[in-house]
Amino acid sequence: MTTALLLAGAGGAQAQQARILKLGHILGPESQLGAGAAAFAEEVTKRTGGRYKVELYPNAALGGEVEAIKAVQLGTVDVTFVTGAPMLNFVPDVGIFGIPFLFRDAVHAHAVFDGAIGQEYLEKFRAKDMVALAWGENGMRHMTNSKRPVTAPEDVKGLKIRVPQSEVMVLGFKALGADVAQLPFPELYGALQSGQFDGQENPIATILSAKFAQVQKYLTLTSHSYDPAAFLIGIDAFEDLSDEDKSAFREAAQAGGQASRKAAAEAQANGVKTLQQQGLQVVADFDRAGFAKAAAVAMPDFEKKFGAETIARIRNVQ
Repeated sequence: MTTALLLAGAGGAQAQQARILKLGHILGPESQLGAGAAAFAEEVTKRTGGRYKVELYPNAALGGEVEAIKAVQLGTVDVTFVTGAPMLNFVPDVGIFGIPFLFRDAVHAHAVFDGAIGQEYLEKFRAKDMVALAWGENGMRHMTNSKRPVTAPEDVKGLKIRVPQSEVMVLGFKALGADVAQLPFPELYGALQSGQFDGQENPIATILSAKFAQVQKYLTLTSHSYDPAAFLIGIDAFEDLSDEDKSAFREAAQAGGQASRKAAAEAQANGVKTLQQQGLQVVADFDRAGFAKAAAVAMPDFEKKFGAETIARIRNVQ
């Protein structure tokens, strides 16, 4: 094996030293992903008695999310904590979670991911040389732009909107009439600043962490989709762990997932006021039913791709 996890522990002299794992994510240490990654690192050290330690690489230091997932597959990065949107490039079935207005709210989403459906989708990563240790949270996604207040679906038409590397997100925003394109997150701030895009959509915690208030004027609290996150580790690295350490890593990831949920919820509750203070004009009263109806134009494509019964199963979780 060539992973840092294996190399760090090689040799008799090193046998007593902590094995070092690299973990990358795209946001800052103070973000929801940062909170989850820090909790995971702390719990790994605690639960393995210091035999494993996790080095954190925030702010896309190890690349964007697609690159990070590829690196985990190849074993050049040990662990990544990635958001849901780009996962479909590797495990297409996971794209179902990006369908606009699929989730009623974060409580509904938590019930899905904490239950049988969530476990089924974690297992799908094994076929792609990864183990998904646990779900975490990026958050409910909202729209920002630099052109005009968005209160109804027609306000979206013609806006140049950036979405993550997700074909599901592209379909959803095309249904709303946006001029939509994909772009890796590390390039987004510059693209908004230069006017390449008029707007974007992300959770409140991400909008705060990335300082988008400096390059955007309007925020609409659309809650148009819920974005999970997940801790991914290469399958070879995971299988080389003892059964005890496998359990420790899963438990650490679950703790990290809960920490990311807590940070996302706190930002959702308190961050809007902060963004207003930073100059964003906030639209809280918007035509949600109209948005959902407009986005539903893409539903036949989603049903063909993911199955109408599966979509209904997720919608019906209480």
